[in-house]
Amino acid sequence: MNALLNLQTLVQLQKEHFNSGKTRSLPFRLQMLRRLQSAIEKEESAIMAALAADFGKPAFETYATEIAILLSEIKFMLRHLGKWAKPKRVKSSFLNFPSKDLIYPEPYGVALVIGAWNYPFQLTLSPMLGAIAAGCCAILKPSELTPATSQLTARLLQETFPPEYLTVVQGGPETSQALLELPFDKIFFTGSVPVGRIVAQAAAKQLIPVTLELGGKSPCLVDDTADLEVAARRIVWGKFLNAGQTCVAPDYVLVQENVATPLLAHLDRTIRQFYGSNPALSPDFARIINDRHFHRLQTLLKPAHIYSGGQTDAAQRYIAPTLLSKVTWDDPIMQEEIFGPLLPVLTFKTLPEAIQTVNAHPKPLALYFFSKSRTAQEMVLTQTSSGGACINDTISHLTNPYLPFGGVGTSGQANYHGKASFEAFSHQKSVLTKGFNPDVPLRYPPYGKKMNWMKKFFKWL
Repeated sequence: MNALLNLQTLVQLQKEHFNSGKTRSLPFRLQMLRRLQSAIEKEESAIMAALAADFGKPAFETYATEIAILLSEIKFMLRHLGKWAKPKRVKSSFLNFPSKDLIYPEPYGVALVIGAWNYPFQLTLSPMLGAIAAGCCAILKPSELTPATSQLTARLLQETFPPEYLTVVQGGPETSQALLELPFDKIFFTGSVPVGRIVAQAAAKQLIPVTLELGGKSPCLVDDTADLEVAARRIVWGKFLNAGQTCVAPDYVLVQENVATPLLAHLDRTIRQFYGSNPALSPDFARIINDRHFHRLQTLLKPAHIYSGGQTDAAQRYIAPTLLSKVTWDDPIMQEEIFGPLLPVLTFKTLPEAIQTVNAHPKPLALYFFSKSRTAQEMVLTQTSSGGACINDTISHLTNPYLPFGGVGTSGQANYHGKASFEAFSHQKSVLTKGFNPDVPLRYPPYGKKMNWMKKFFKWL
């Protein structure tokens, strides 16, 4: 009860700070972004150490996916925020002539950001950039599954910002539940589909706008025109980055059956090129986040399906990069998002068949297609639905701040990154301004014979 009261006090403190108007000025928002940029740059070594402590994340991957991507996003916002924050003039309606019509981006207020464990630094702070840019206050709840990174994030924000503006609240599911009961003005959640439903229900009770960044089984299609060697490199990179613990990792490969055998050979060869003959010794391959997820993944490993890999070490929470063949949609591994270094390879005969297979399942967060055929590319893009997509690559679409990132259906709601992050924490307020003259009497009672004039007027429009 005391913890809940403390959280209520913190939210109220942030609401009062937001209502003071201090967070809304453009110079203030730019200053806060620069302050965060400096703090991240200063803590680079500590961030790498925290991610290594939590699940053995390689330094290169930590810098590329946790640090550099955040710094790049901050620089992008610093360049463009002045333009985004300006009221936008839009065309006026003749019905209101003469008038001036504008859209004002207005910060929601106090936001709750619930981060994810798989990229615990980036996926907690990246949404916060949108809150800063929009002029909001925010409470961040990082994942309890990555304690070293969560503690570092809390310290970084504590040393950089006052708690009435931005702060971190640590804890487990009970803390998240308590936070979801409080009167926030915006909720941003990154995580699993089941927890996303809980967040959406809690937000709905208070009619709080919510952004959900979830996941799903992202397919990777390969047809017989693809450059299989290049496709294998890009698939292996996208799948086994962060040991497969990536929301947009290729969850399974669907390859045209006449090139399935050579693709499997290329995939196997590429894994050895990337991680050596014994990936357990590679400094470039991460570990599974905890024992529960390790055992979950281990139960999905069926010896009859292992094409290559399959080695495990419970003490190290290590699962080798593994290729699985002869898998069917009835197998347990195809019933849930894998979120680990296991890659099932299934086959299709014709592209319409592959599209039908994808469409028979929930809409994925990402879809990947390798093909040289422009016609086939267009067919896949127009006949399937996904949060985002790459042609002849994996994952890379989320690195472009000009592209909004988000899911569709069960893979998520709404977008962020770049301008979309700013908009995620902003209400687009419509404003119409008129002078006192002229004051057209047509719309005022008594209406009398004005109906005929009204009908003629609307026909003329």
